[in-house]
Amino acid sequence: MTPKFEVSGRINRPVHEVFEAVADPKELSSYFTTGGARGRLEAGVTVTWDFHDFPGAFPVQVVEVEPDKRIVLKWGGDDDGSVETTVTIRFESTEDDRTIVSISEEGWPKTEDGLKNSYGNCMGWSQMICAMKAWVEHGINLREGMYA
Repeated sequence: MTPKFEVSGRINRPVHEVFEAVADPKELSSYFTTGGARGRLEAGVTVTWDFHDFPGAFPVQVVEVEPDKRIVLKWGGDDDGSVETTVTIRFESTEDDRTIVSISEEGWPKTEDGLKNSYGNCMGWSQMICAMKAWVEHGINLREGMYA
């Protein structure tokens, strides 16, 4: 079995507002990238994300962006960046003007380390959705002080 996963959650805001919370580096830095995000998520660019719990900026290649619908990224999906994984973030509007955010990641090798790293990233993306919900709905940064 190839290590891959998908996590999702509902955010009580319109899809465009939730999309911007990911695409805009200022917004992303407010609740997720504890060390800061540099560069707007636009197709064909490489941006950097920095986290206090994993010091050092990570390059993130933006493969595809469909505004208010989907963002596809490639990045080093393991501890040393030797494995490149694909992350797909989908945004789906609901009938009551909320947004379902789904994040999937795949591309790890079928090894014990690949499985371990996929579990770690699954936890990280689940935390991202929870932190995004708190930030977008209530202006609360759940990750502040959590890792530093």
